[in-house]
This record gives sequence, C-alpha cells and structure tokens, in this order.
Amino acid sequence: MALILPTQSVSVTDENKGTPYGVDCTFPIHHKNLRCGDLLGDRSSVYEEYMQGCYDKFDQHVCDDYENDRISMSLRQPAGMVNYTSTGFKKIKAPESLFKLLRDHWDQNNHLKKEEVWGRGNIYVNHWKTPTYMVSVEDRSLPGAGLELKSAIWEAAKPVIEEWTGMEQQPSSLYGVRVYTEGAILSPHADRLPLVSSCIVNVAQDVDEDWILEVFDRDGNAINVTMEPGDMVLYESGSLIHGRPFPLKGKYYANAFIHFQPTGKPLDFENYDFVEDLDDFYPPYVLKDSEQATHWKKRNPTGWHQESPSGAHIDTLPAFEAAAQNNLEELARIAAEDRRSLVAKDRNGWQPIHEAARGGHLDSLELLLENGADLNARTHKGNGVSPLRIAREALGNEHAVVKFLEDLGAEEFGPEL
Repeated sequence: MALILPTQSVSVTDENKGTPYGVDCTFPIHHKNLRCGDLLGDRSSVYEEYMQGCYDKFDQHVCDDYENDRISMSLRQPAGMVNYTSTGFKKIKAPESLFKLLRDHWDQNNHLKKEEVWGRGNIYVNHWKTPTYMVSVEDRSLPGAGLELKSAIWEAAKPVIEEWTGMEQQPSSLYGVRVYTEGAILSPHADRLPLVSSCIVNVAQDVDEDWILEVFDRDGNAINVTMEPGDMVLYESGSLIHGRPFPLKGKYYANAFIHFQPTGKPLDFENYDFVEDLDDFYPPYVLKDSEQATHWKKRNPTGWHQESPSGAHIDTLPAFEAAAQNNLEELARIAAEDRRSLVAKDRNGWQPIHEAARGGHLDSLELLLENGADLNARTHKGNGVSPLRIAREALGNEHAVVKFLEDLGAEEFGPEL
C-alpha cells in the first residue's frame, strides 16, 4: 500500500506569498491574454519569449496552430470528461516495487539516453531551447528494456490507480523516463485521450530548487506541487490541467509518465448491471452529450475499440484481445493454429493490426506484419482509417510506433479531421 502524503502547496512569489490564483495567470490556459497582472511577475514577457522561440525555430503559422489547439483542448476536454475523484490529483510515495523498476532502469541506462525529436511546431515544451531526452523502456537495444519491463511497470502502477479511481483500468501509454534540462518549461495542458488515469513518478533529479508542478483543482484554483525522487503524483490527466510554467533551475529532472484508461467497470461491482449504462460507441470516460464527445467522434469514426467490462473483446475474437494487450505469446499461438484470425475483421472493419497501432504495441505490430497483416489496412468497409492514422491520433507524431510505420512506408488514410 502506498503512503498517502499531503499535497504541498508552495508560493511562487515574495510580495504576494500565499495569494491564490487561477487559470491564465502563469501561462495561457483558456485564453491567450493573461489576467493577473504582475501578481506572479511579468508572465506576459515569459510567454512572449516562449512563443518567439518557437517562431524562430519553425514558423509562426505552425506554432500558432499547435498553440491554438492546446488552448482549445484545455477549454473543451476537461468539461467533457467523467471525473472519478473529487480533487483530480493526489501526491503519494510510489510503491517500492514500481520505483525500483524505474530507478534500476535509470541507473543502468541513463548514460544511453537519446534526445527526443518533437514534431515541427510542437508547443508543449520549449524543446527548441532546452532539449529533452528519453531513457526508453521500449528500446530493446537498452539493457533490460522491452515488453517484459514495460508490462512490469504497468502492473506495479495499476493497483494504485485503480484503488484511487475506483475503476478497473487498462494500460494506454508508457514511453520511459523523460529527462528535462535547464530552463525547461512545460505548457499547462490536458493530455490527449486515451491518456485518462495517470501518474508521474519522479525517478531522479539534480536541481537547484524544486521544479513546481502546477495543477488546477475542480474549482480552477492553482495548486503547486513539489516532488522528490520516489514521489508519485496520481492525476486524471485527460481532465486535469497540469504543467510546469516556471523554468527548471538545475541540471536535469527525470520523470516517468504511466497512463491508463478506465474500462467502465467499477471495482466494487456486484453484478454486470453497470454494462447497461455504458455507451456502445463512446468510451466510458467521455460525456456523450458534450462538445468533447463530438470532437472525439470525428477522430474515432468507428467508435471505441477496447475490451468489454467482462474482460472479453467486444467481438470475442482472441486475436483482437491479444493485440490490444500486446500479448505476444497468445498472438504467436494464434499464428500457429489459425493464422487467418490475425487478419480477421470485426463488425466495424477493424483488424488486430489496428488494435496494436492504437495501443502503441510495436512488438505486436511486427508479429502481425510478419504473419500477413496489411500495413495499410483500412477500417469500416475499406474506406476508414489506416493503422498509421490511428497510431498518430492516439500516440502523437513522435511515438516509436508512428515512426516504425512511417519507416515502412505506411500510408495515412482516414477522414479529414
């Protein structure tokens, strides 16, 4: 059981020590015009310098597009999400088993970290000024990395997330240990779906002062959280605005981000009556009458493709479930016994390769392609989305799966977004 600690609220000013503030004070969140004057210093100049750095590296048009999308999502997405906790975040000590997995991987491989390549105009971190690095848990060239480590980290974190939210959770994303460097700023934001129920683990740091994690509670008030190695912040990442708008002072700050999504199954369920309340199209964490639901539908025209609350895939096809869970042993068994199942279609035209792409499962993708899966298979009746489109929308431009598909020459099919 993880030890629950009180969340630390710290001041970021001298003259206004303890003065509360909300959104659009430290950084634009809902609107580009900051509204708190000099309460926290000259934040407008900080933001202008931040944006100018992006303009100088790329061009104003692409940077502004990214920035407008970030702000639009901050307005739309939290309002359209189910809240599973009263506060949206909690600071605890990471379970020893989880921290050991991450720290051992860091100690063994931090000297092999690789600089991250962010998308052109990506505005979420000032990578044009302060590079970030990744000690991947997916890169099998690193000692100890690979599916086994990745699964072990998810399994160690999952019970904590489930107990906190009261919901059964499925893994949705895990890259490794990201390393921020001197001067880094992380724009306040909500995470793209299906990053819903998540945690940050501070793995290591060399800082001159605490690098503040700014989160906003359910009433829109800023809470400043500090972390040391071994600390863990649970947060509803799809609905909680979070960021680090004050520059990192120190050599580096190494975090792991571990993400899940609720299945819709409560932990305290007594029967399966709750299934009747679930929607056949939308995921259980999106409010179906919201603006966010409309936005989500445009990006997921064939609906939510996950396991059913009973644990079986919605189409009861083992290959789909194995691909969604990155279960290589099961996929290999199916390949030996019924290879055709690896390219079977469900009622929406999805194939296992689409599940693997959506889940970010590189190993499963390789196995499926080796066994005849179509790199450019399209959903629906052959006129839907391709694996590359699904991966890019679910995982972002820089994910290993997206780059893997691009390197193979995959084509990006799908409706205009």
